[in-house]
Parts: sequence; structure tokens; C-alpha cells
Amino acid sequence: MSSTPKPGHRVRGSATGRPLMAALDLFGRRWTLRVLWELRHGPLGFRALQQECDGMSSSVLRQRLLELQEARLVERGSVESYCLTALGREASEELIGLHTWAERWAAELDTAPADDDK
Repeated sequence: MSSTPKPGHRVRGSATGRPLMAALDLFGRRWTLRVLWELRHGPLGFRALQQECDGMSSSVLRQRLLELQEARLVERGSVESYCLTALGREASEELIGLHTWAERWAAELDTAPADDDK
């Protein structure tokens, strides 16, 4: 039995497995979004991907890659590399909006005066 979240199946936070709940379960798993982010520019081999992910453990990376393959967001490319599928590229493109917002947020925090303890 697979533990990969899938729409229409029970997932964390949803007995019905609504698509958004399944996506939140998948993307909420440690390192999942980071793997998608690092693959956005093209295929990477396992060790290169592990390095891009700040040296995450090989067992966790292997698990995330298996889940992302099962979810059809990542596929094995040639010569032991991993790349995004069309669905994975769509998800990665959605992350760009979050990246843009995070940059604005960081800039705002840098310019805003620190709140005193009230």
C-alpha cells in the first residue's frame, strides 16, 4: 500500500481526499517542495540533487523522489537523473509566485522597524 497522497483517497486532514487536501499533504512533507524547486531548471542526478538540497539524507531524498514519481510530478530521466514531468513543471511554476512573495516579505521585514515587546 502506498503512502503517497492521492486525490480521492484518505489523506492527512481529509477523509475524502479532496484534491487540494491531497496536494497539501504531499507538498507539506519535509523536503518535497525543495526537491521540486531544485529540479525546476532541468534534470539532476541523485547526488547533485542531494547537494542542491543542502545535503539532505539519502534515505529521505529517495523516499521523496519515489513519492513524487508516484504522484507523477517527477520521472527518471536518462543516465540516472531525475526531472520534472509536465505536472511537476506546472507545480514548480506555481512556486515562483511564492518565491516572489517571499522576496517581498524579506524586504519588508528588513525595512520595517522591529516591534517592541508589548
